[in-house]
Amino acid sequence: MTRALIIVDVQNDFCEGGSLAVAGGAAVAAGISLVLRKAGARWDHVVATKDWHIDPGKHFSDHPDYVDSWPAHCVVGSDGAEFHPELATDRIEAVFHKGEHQAAYSGFEGHTDDGETLATWLRSRGVTEVELVGIATDHCVRATALDAKAEGFATTVLLELTAGVAEGTTAAALQEFRTASIETTGTPVVST
Repeated sequence: MTRALIIVDVQNDFCEGGSLAVAGGAAVAAGISLVLRKAGARWDHVVATKDWHIDPGKHFSDHPDYVDSWPAHCVVGSDGAEFHPELATDRIEAVFHKGEHQAAYSGFEGHTDDGETLATWLRSRGVTEVELVGIATDHCVRATALDAKAEGFATTVLLELTAGVAEGTTAAALQEFRTASIETTGTPVVST
């Protein structure tokens, strides 16, 4: 099997101090970096996704409901859209940007600067298995994992290297993983 690590949205705006901070985001960034240094040979390829908003319409709101609308975040050209400084990026081979003009939760909705999709990139390198880490367990990690499985990749979420927004939505995501036969390890960081 050829295995890839998908690092989902470990960006400044999703970590402490960001416009849509998830508790534990910075620790997840540091944890991913540690694992890349210690167990990096476990993955044949490492890729990352980024929320990358230009004008995502109703996805941004001055009065967000935190279900379908959110405060402005990860705006192209802003510091908030950049990877968190605790995340080691030297192994990242490709970055998939998503959500320029719409809400986009799954990395499989994204593309590289030259338009290649995540599924195409992985298949062209013979990847059959993916492991996911990042932010947020109950939103973008969830959507990316479900799409990875639907695309036919053996899929595992390393929950100990994810941070969730809320207990209820994280629990629902974990149930969706079980229903979809997505493997998981560990426990996600979730603010109570």
